[in-house]
Amino acid sequence: MELEGKIAFITGARRGIGRAIALKFAQNGADCILVARSAPDELAEEIRALGRRVLPLALDVSDAEAVEATFKTAIKEMGGLDILVNNAGVTHDNLLIRMKLEQWRQVIDVNLSGAFYCIKAATRPMLKNEGGRIINISSVIGQMGNAGQANYAASKAGLLGLTKSVAKELGSRGITVNAIAPGFIVTDMTAELSDEAKGALLGQIPLGTLGQADDVAELALFLASGKARYITGQTFNVDGGLVME
Repeated sequence: MELEGKIAFITGARRGIGRAIALKFAQNGADCILVARSAPDELAEEIRALGRRVLPLALDVSDAEAVEATFKTAIKEMGGLDILVNNAGVTHDNLLIRMKLEQWRQVIDVNLSGAFYCIKAATRPMLKNEGGRIINISSVIGQMGNAGQANYAASKAGLLGLTKSVAKELGSRGITVNAIAPGFIVTDMTAELSDEAKGALLGQIPLGTLGQADDVAELALFLASGKARYITGQTFNVDGGLVME
């Protein structure tokens, strides 16, 4: 039970990667604060069945005041905070020339500003603990770019810079800050792709297969554990070899 006695706050926990991380943490001893645009009550029941404490809440991470209030409420009820996973994210794809300002702003507000608000709210309780773990879920798109996703790529690239800067600020206080950059992971979105589109994707991946949400969750578990105590400011790709630097 690598996270026994730890309290984790996970955004975008309702489905996909966020859900997989929450379950993995709970299976390894963590109590969980789960947030999404609508409270992830079903997931909370699964975690309670594992014998862990859990608090599901509705939160729009792009609302700075709501983030601050939610953190205060959750930490008071759960008794502290040890781990933050910034997973909440949205896409509004369009070619640059056709992209509406609202599409740009919403993606930046949720994916990048939302992570900043959550880190800011989590820092004080982690300082009181004299330690903590912050894990930001970025994307390979933030490293390689993608046509039609200027907003998403910018938000995920910004998250990598945020990770490094905060790691430098908080390292002396025992708080590690790292990023995970998933590649093409089996999700609701990839399930809708045609066989032709999936074939084109697989042709770019040296391992020749799409990843699973649990592949990301396993790495998040490691970064949240004591085994990663001397790792900070880093980006780890889970992409089957798609991006090699």
